[in-house]
Amino acid sequence: MTTEMHPTRWGDPARATALPAEARGLVEMVFGADDRPAVAEAPLAAPAIDPAVLTRLADLLGPDHVRTDDETRRLRTRGKSTPDLLKARAGDLTDAPDAVVRPSSHEEVATVLDLAAEHHLAVVPFGGGTSVTGGLVARREGFAGVLSLDLVRMKRLIEVDHVSMTATLEPGLRGPEAEALLAAEGVTLGHYPQSFEFASIGGFAATRSSGQSSAGFGRFDSLVVGLSVATPQGRVDLGSAPANAAGPDLRQLFLGSEGTLGVITAVTVRVRKLAETKVYEGWRWPSFADGATAMRTLAQAGLLPTVLRLSDEAESALNLADPGAIGGDAATGCLMITGFEGEPTAVEAKRAAVTALLTTLGGSAAGEQPGEKWAHGRFDAPYLRDSMLDAGVLVETLETATFWSNVDNLYTKVKAALEGSLGQPSLVLCHISHVYETGCSLYFTVAAKEADDPLPQWLAAKSAACDAIVAAGATITHHHAVGTDHKPWLAAEIGQVGVSVLRAVKADLDPAGILNPGVLIP
Repeated sequence: MTTEMHPTRWGDPARATALPAEARGLVEMVFGADDRPAVAEAPLAAPAIDPAVLTRLADLLGPDHVRTDDETRRLRTRGKSTPDLLKARAGDLTDAPDAVVRPSSHEEVATVLDLAAEHHLAVVPFGGGTSVTGGLVARREGFAGVLSLDLVRMKRLIEVDHVSMTATLEPGLRGPEAEALLAAEGVTLGHYPQSFEFASIGGFAATRSSGQSSAGFGRFDSLVVGLSVATPQGRVDLGSAPANAAGPDLRQLFLGSEGTLGVITAVTVRVRKLAETKVYEGWRWPSFADGATAMRTLAQAGLLPTVLRLSDEAESALNLADPGAIGGDAATGCLMITGFEGEPTAVEAKRAAVTALLTTLGGSAAGEQPGEKWAHGRFDAPYLRDSMLDAGVLVETLETATFWSNVDNLYTKVKAALEGSLGQPSLVLCHISHVYETGCSLYFTVAAKEADDPLPQWLAAKSAACDAIVAAGATITHHHAVGTDHKPWLAAEIGQVGVSVLRAVKADLDPAGILNPGVLIP
């Protein structure tokens, strides 16, 4: 049975822990101690949807699959960004849906959309609830109510094609569930974002997710070969061949559409055989620039390992690649993590080639221990954020991407914008999280003493960082998606003609505007 995430915290409530002693000492030294008391859960407003409409929904889906109780609605309120959590911790659940509906098939999703269009109800597709950019907060104004379209019952592995090495999955499968079903067939998807334990297949597709093994396996959108989508205008099925020249690739229209153009009801993806060998190791570099040059050299030489990431000096010093050791002693320089997965002979050949090149470039091998510690704690950082928030320390992340020639400029400008907005005491850390032949993604982590009202404190810092990203000519988001948080900067990236295209597609597929209103589309 899938564990539900806590409404005011990340992940499994049973895994919530206090800060480790060393980390607690570091927090008190840098920020001072300021434990924040828990706020009692506030009751939700009564559902705004006409009871007769709820009865019709219950007739369509079954009474057990239309829920209006406070507990269910609370669990489907917003996502898990720091602003989302700050609001929930303050007792603000005003964005709660009026009802949660749980269809079990494409046909039932289509029926819900028809009824929602008829009664002008906003519909928010919900997978794992891990959005960190306001992607689950629909605009309520002008609608008769808000439905959370929970895809939790759509969890089948529909088919595995062992000849073509593809698999078709329903959207409600969370990462571990999908991998378990695929493993029983001897294959893997290999998509491991930090949200892996709770994020869903549909969410991966709808947000263009990028996993920690993207250097070897690719982003999620590059793994998708086919989609089925329910829209208010009808069904869309895409992906009849591995590649085609039949006009623009409409799969790319729905990948990254964040539930605003349709509801993804099935995803066909490339899979590979289960890895027989997995090896993770660490490398040390004198500087962030040296490590970045090594990453670029690997990418452009066609020697990318499965996992490749590089922490800057500050992140390396804090041991952030090993959440259990934060605050402890760390070696100087910058820590790089490399990982190799696959058939033993292929792994050893790639590992030997990468080792030779990194050594030639001036890297110092740090052995398998740093890599294994990173792999063991790779999904733990969001729990650490909760513990920091408990201690009165604001913690949040943001990411961007650019071409190699612009990396130093982007890094410098975004770091300066965050430090200038947050003031002291604050920490701004960064790592390169995803690598391509032409560029990379920069992933920033921020920690600052919470102000009396921390929400505007973070929003001001995020705004300054987004302005700096746009000014540097980089993308506003590499893998977190647009949601509502990044929407003010989207037009600067895609231009007014691009905005017009999005609006035109939205108007054609969703003429009543019911799908996730207020999200993505400027």
